[in-house]
This record gives sequence, structure tokens and C-alpha cells, in this order.
Amino acid sequence: MKRLWFFAGCLLAGLIGMLGGPGPVDAAKSYETCAEINDDALRLRCYDEAAGRSRPEQPDSPDLAATPPPEQRATIAASGGSALSRIWQLDDESRRRRFAIMPHRQNYILPYAYNFTQDKATYEKANPGTEIQNAESKFQLSLKMKLWEDIFGTKMDLWAAYTQVSFWQVYNTEFSSPFRETNYEPEFLLTYPTNIDLWALQSRFIQVGINHQSNGRGEPLSRSWNRFTANFGFERGVFNMILKTWVRIPEKDSQDDNSDITSYLGYGELWAGTIWGNYHLQLMFRNNLRFDKNRSALQCEVSFPLLEYLNGYIQYFVGYGESLIDYNHYTNRIGVGVMVKDW
Repeated sequence: MKRLWFFAGCLLAGLIGMLGGPGPVDAAKSYETCAEINDDALRLRCYDEAAGRSRPEQPDSPDLAATPPPEQRATIAASGGSALSRIWQLDDESRRRRFAIMPHRQNYILPYAYNFTQDKATYEKANPGTEIQNAESKFQLSLKMKLWEDIFGTKMDLWAAYTQVSFWQVYNTEFSSPFRETNYEPEFLLTYPTNIDLWALQSRFIQVGINHQSNGRGEPLSRSWNRFTANFGFERGVFNMILKTWVRIPEKDSQDDNSDITSYLGYGELWAGTIWGNYHLQLMFRNNLRFDKNRSALQCEVSFPLLEYLNGYIQYFVGYGESLIDYNHYTNRIGVGVMVKDW
């Protein structure tokens, strides 16, 4: 009789296991499916469901930095998560990062960049006997680090960032391959995450800061300026847009090497990016918003998978202000190279 009860208990436990949760094979398949999900929160939920664990319903929160609406989450998850959240750590999942130093803007090298309208006179006049070539190399290094998280109990973060872009006459061996121009740009940025539905787009962050940019040269090649900045980030699915605005901090006339720089670079620029298959497309547009002597700049970028840690990268720039030394000269340049993937 005891043996009969033992077998009956085993049979009942087996039936409950079959009805209440996945079998070993089905569970293994579910776990494999969950492992392919890039978004941390969605992957954890998948594991819980595969294990038969229920997650309690979370109450609605008025917090502006809440998770994006449900209609966005599937599209965002398919692209590997919110790009702006990864860049600025706007939600709890993206704030758990392994590295203190992170990429700020793109980190890339264009071994070959050809300028069809290269300004040669400015450099050659300051360096007699040197001849500038149209073909050169361009590269950018851009890093940032969070200095203070959740300032005074809010979700506001303080960041320090540094960007350096160089134009190198690497093929100009006859004149010792000089660096034609290098721009240095340190800045401090206060970032506050938002989650406001603006019909077509979702507001993701508001950012204010102070920015310095210079080329570290002496006269007559010296160029520099200081700005107060305000940036606004928007997103919808795989599309993101950042509006960057600035106000120049006045300088004494005796110290101002480029007093008319805002008449060429204006007071802001718009960046927009999206994913199309395996390609990441990005566009920058800038205009001085003047009816007389209207000046603009347009930069188009395409990146695509190439190697494990590198993407192929094509950049086209046309207009004013690609660099400080060229701020008042029209540039028409195309370059090809590689971009370091976001680590």
C-alpha cells in the first residue's frame, strides 16, 4: 500500500509539473530565445516567464524619466535598445555600465579625406614655403565621464566631456606631413532625463552646459570661443534627434580672434539618426538663420558593420565651420574610413 501511494504521488507531481511549467526541452528552447534579446529588462522578463515566475504589476509613476510607452518598446528592443538611453544613461538599466570613461561623439579615422575647396592660403601665408594638398587624413577622439550621478536626489547627472578633431596632411611628405589643424573641445554638461510625449517624438533629455573650443595656435592662426549650451534629445523607435543650441560668451575685442564666427556657425545645429538594416545613417544641419549672407553646413554620415570592433564609415561635409581654421571658408569634403563601435 505504501508503494502504491509513493507511485501515485510521483505521478501527481509529474502532472503538476507538466501543467504548471515548461518541460526541460521547452525550457531550454525558451532560455535560448531569451538570451538573444539585447534589452536587459525585456530579457529578464523573458527568463522569468520561461521559469514560470510571475512579475508583480508595477504601479503607474508620474516620474518624467519613466520607461518609454509600450508602443515604442518593441521597436526599440529590436534595434538593441534606446540609443539615447545608452549614450546618456537615462534609465535604470543603462545606468549599470562597466566603464567609467565612455564615448561621447563618434570616434573615427578617415585615412583619406579629399577637400575639393581646400583653403590653402591661410596656412601657407603663416608658414611660408609650405604647400597644402587637397587630400589629407581626418580623425576624431571623443570621450566623456560622469562626475556626479543623481544630483541632490534627482535624476540629474553631471558629465565632463572632451573632443579632439585633427586634420593631418599625411600624404604631404615633401613638407614633413604637418597637422594642418587640430581643435580641442572640453565641456561640462548637466543632463536631466525626460519622457514627454510630443506627438511624433518622445522627449528623452534636456541638457545644459558650458563649452570651450580652440585650436591651440598662436597668431595669426589662433581661433577660439566659449559658449553656454542647451541641448534637447528626442526619440521614436530607431529614430533619434538632438537639437543643439548655444549662446556665445562675449570676449574683449583685443582677445577675439574670430568675432564674426556666429555669422557663419549660427546659434545651433540639428542632428538626426536612424537605423536602416545594417546601416546607421546620420545627418547634421546648421544654419545661421540670416536673410542676408545666409550660410549653412550639412554633414551626412553612413556607418556599417566591418570588423568585430570597427564599422566602415563614410562622411560628407559641405558648408562652413568644419573646423575653427575653416569657419569662414566654404568646405566641400568627402572621407572614407572606420569608426570605433560603442563599447
